[in-house]
Amino acid sequence: MISYERQTSETATATAEPGSEPHIAPAPRVSVQAFCETVEVASVVQSASEDRRLAKAHVKIQMGGMAAAIEAYRTSPTPNVIILQSDGRSDVLADLDQLAAVCDAGTRVIVVGRVNDISLYRELVRRGVSDYLIAPVGPIDIVRSICSLFSTPDAKAVGRIIAVTGAKGGVGASTVAHNVAWAIARDLALDSVVADLDLAFGTAGLDYNQDPAQGIADAVFSPDRIDTAFIDRLLSKCTDHLSLLAAPATLDRVYDFGTEAFDAIFDTLRSSMPCIVLDIPHQWSGWAKRALISADDILIVASPDLANLRNTKNLLDLLKTARPNDRAPLYCLNQVGVPKRPEIAAGEFAKAIEAQPVAAIPFEPQLFGSAANNGQMIAEIAANHRVTEMFLQTAQRLTGRGESKKPRNSLLAPLLEKLRANK
Repeated sequence: MISYERQTSETATATAEPGSEPHIAPAPRVSVQAFCETVEVASVVQSASEDRRLAKAHVKIQMGGMAAAIEAYRTSPTPNVIILQSDGRSDVLADLDQLAAVCDAGTRVIVVGRVNDISLYRELVRRGVSDYLIAPVGPIDIVRSICSLFSTPDAKAVGRIIAVTGAKGGVGASTVAHNVAWAIARDLALDSVVADLDLAFGTAGLDYNQDPAQGIADAVFSPDRIDTAFIDRLLSKCTDHLSLLAAPATLDRVYDFGTEAFDAIFDTLRSSMPCIVLDIPHQWSGWAKRALISADDILIVASPDLANLRNTKNLLDLLKTARPNDRAPLYCLNQVGVPKRPEIAAGEFAKAIEAQPVAAIPFEPQLFGSAANNGQMIAEIAANHRVTEMFLQTAQRLTGRGESKKPRNSLLAPLLEKLRANK
């Protein structure tokens, strides 16, 4: 009997539309080898290998199906995961028995077949097959199957990363990120952390009225020390549900980083925090691009002018191409309605982008200026303002949570709702 541990229990996996897929935790650094019988399945596995959630996995694709796998492992060790395509012949079980004789302990097997038969499925499970996918399959089916092998039902959920960036400098992306994170933590009661990635000029510490002695710089410059306990010591607690990994906002050193500089920090945060909001500065470096592409959800903040329109479209096009199996990034308009400033109307902006903004935040200099100078969030100084509601709605869209966890209004809430409805 093959010594694989069964991780899933579904007999079939329907091909999901990009964006409709529930949260899938990324796979760790594992080796995956696929033995396909058709070019179609090989192409699907190749597409899956390019998904951001398999970025750390090393995927190798060969043709020949089970026969080629049996022959290959007679003289070489088996990888962490083997994907086998079977054409539904009656000897599939006999082939698996042969494979078991040359397979290393702990290797997990995923079988792709065309036979939708419960008896066959039970026999596959009895032999220790981890998952059985019924063709035709899509890339997201392969991604989900591989990733699920390394997460158990009783394991702590892997945190969701939300990346927020500006289409142009000065559009208020950091302010939006901080207020959305506040809504996620306060109104949705979801433990969250804000990671300020603008190490030289970050404003998260100011916005949350925090002045921590340590922060994200201590982690990124000490990669060998990064673990959950170390990151916990660097976090500054803002509220019961919100913590901050602050930027130093000093110029005593140059913050040049490699593409993978923040990977260990993000992985550690994922393992200990349900929601991580990345405040990504407006720059186009290797690590910034990687942080955007590898995030679970993305929010682009733009002002309604031509440069922002161009940059937003470029970002959306690139991210959609790089993340074909994910929900399309969201965008919001900020600083809408600046007096005497020519603007692109929200409808025209949306038409050019071919997507509606998740919010159109009005230009409110008194409101935002007061909040910034006081080190407060908009919800703290104007709980019933329409902008506060916009941040909550954006938080709900990004997290997939449709309702707040606690009532936010007074006893007059039903009357106010009726008045809104009448309008």
